[in-house]
Amino acid sequence: MDDLKKIAEKQEKWYSENVNPSKVKPKTTSWGSDLDLMYTPDNLADIDYLSNIGFPGEFPFVRGVYPTMYRGNLWTMRMYSGFGRPEETNARYKELLAQGNTGLSVAFDLPSQIGYDSDDPRVEDEVGRVGVAVDSLKDMEIIFEGIPLDKITTSFTVNPTAAIILAMYVALAQKQGIGLDKIGGTLQNDILKEYLARGTHIYPPEPSLRLIGDIIEYCNAEVPRMNTISICGYHMREAGCTLVQEVAYCLLDAIVYVEEALKRGMSIDEFAPRLSFLICSGMNLFEEVAKFRAARKLWAKIVKNRFHAKDPRSMRLRIFSGCSASSFTDREPLNNIARGAIMTLVAVLSGAQAIHTTSYDEAYAIPSEESQRIALRTQQIIGYETDAVSVVDPMGGSYFLEYLTDKIEKDVEEEMARIDAMGGMMKGIKEGYIQKDIANKAYEEARKIQTGEKVVVGLNKFVLEGETGQEVDIRETDYSVRERQVKRIQEVKKERNNKQVELLLGEIRRVAATSGNLMGPILSAVREYATLGEICNALKDVFGEYREVS
Repeated sequence: MDDLKKIAEKQEKWYSENVNPSKVKPKTTSWGSDLDLMYTPDNLADIDYLSNIGFPGEFPFVRGVYPTMYRGNLWTMRMYSGFGRPEETNARYKELLAQGNTGLSVAFDLPSQIGYDSDDPRVEDEVGRVGVAVDSLKDMEIIFEGIPLDKITTSFTVNPTAAIILAMYVALAQKQGIGLDKIGGTLQNDILKEYLARGTHIYPPEPSLRLIGDIIEYCNAEVPRMNTISICGYHMREAGCTLVQEVAYCLLDAIVYVEEALKRGMSIDEFAPRLSFLICSGMNLFEEVAKFRAARKLWAKIVKNRFHAKDPRSMRLRIFSGCSASSFTDREPLNNIARGAIMTLVAVLSGAQAIHTTSYDEAYAIPSEESQRIALRTQQIIGYETDAVSVVDPMGGSYFLEYLTDKIEKDVEEEMARIDAMGGMMKGIKEGYIQKDIANKAYEEARKIQTGEKVVVGLNKFVLEGETGQEVDIRETDYSVRERQVKRIQEVKKERNNKQVELLLGEIRRVAATSGNLMGPILSAVREYATLGEICNALKDVFGEYREVS
């Protein structure tokens, strides 16, 4: 390689002869760091390839968590789906599998996410709207009717009720005669980000964290192929935080979960290989790819140096990536197809293990069959018609990309150190200052779009006068869903052994008041068709409910 001093001298000469500073617009990264006009090997003078970057499948995993990556197998095409009644969701899943989907991802309605049954009057307008309604094991049986659980993997986007949903899936596998060592998938089960970004929490942080520890402990012993948690930077990014904060808060949350599991007496190498991560794919191609690479390196260092893992599998940051839905617009929605393609390419170039492509109409409603097929085809076209999968880490070696990877790593470490100095993640959540940081960043981003400082094509630039937007076929909400779900709950309660259910709900309260693992009693109650709401109410009797920080 040319001498770096010669490159620096030539670069200075090139600037003086070719660049008029008054005509070069200043540019920054999305989080506000100044950018040079171009990057050369001189920018990488402090980066040692072997120790700072390395090879795929080896520490520090910058270039990917597996040696051959997509040359061995493509990523899992896991389209997030679920709506209305279990029967409708079952039909959609069968269609997705027939179209080439390689994994399922369940979207639950809001009542199921926050512990209410469909017959609760407080949630009557929300039943089946943003996902499928699940009230009891009966609903889970219908959702997966004709779908053998040992032939697929399933992701569950659910958090405070994750233990109950896991119990239903386990009970269903047992009903299908499938050994628990044969079923696999991912529970989102990341409660801390709910306090920070989404708000679908039920209990205070401490008992919520305990439930996560119970799940990790139970799956470690009984369901070894289940990814026990998907630690999410995605939702915090969607709520407004910067790319750097997304990685920092995600890793800080992960540290809290690891420490909770270690308290149970497990070693880091017993459970860390089944931890997974959900990270956002945004529109800034180079920044986003660099972010994924930096996040892998940071996690590998944390697990090896802080928690003293010996197994390389514990150090792999395995990623499920979703397109940044907040980047999609309800104005000119067909433009979202291009946005989805770019963000899917970001996830592929970043080396994600599973990818969801947001459907172009999600700014309006639950995706239609057509829009979801286009989203799936986007992944298939990239995977089978382009050379993005021909080599591992194809953008690796770009001067700009390697500079950004190193810059993000350093900035994330600074942000993590700042939070630690203020008392750590749990304190930040309880006192609300991390929530405030995210809200402030969201305000800044909204202001930039409103003023035109940040361009969104078709929304604040290149807007057609008099154009109200393209017409899109929207899947209308079926308000009869609740009526039919209520009828099913009534039938379930009529047919089950209600006396036994009451005894098992009492056992849940008893164990919740101790330090015992709650998965056993929850599973017993689920098998007897106790409803999700009944189990959550039993836990509320002991844990209480969380109140938002003012």
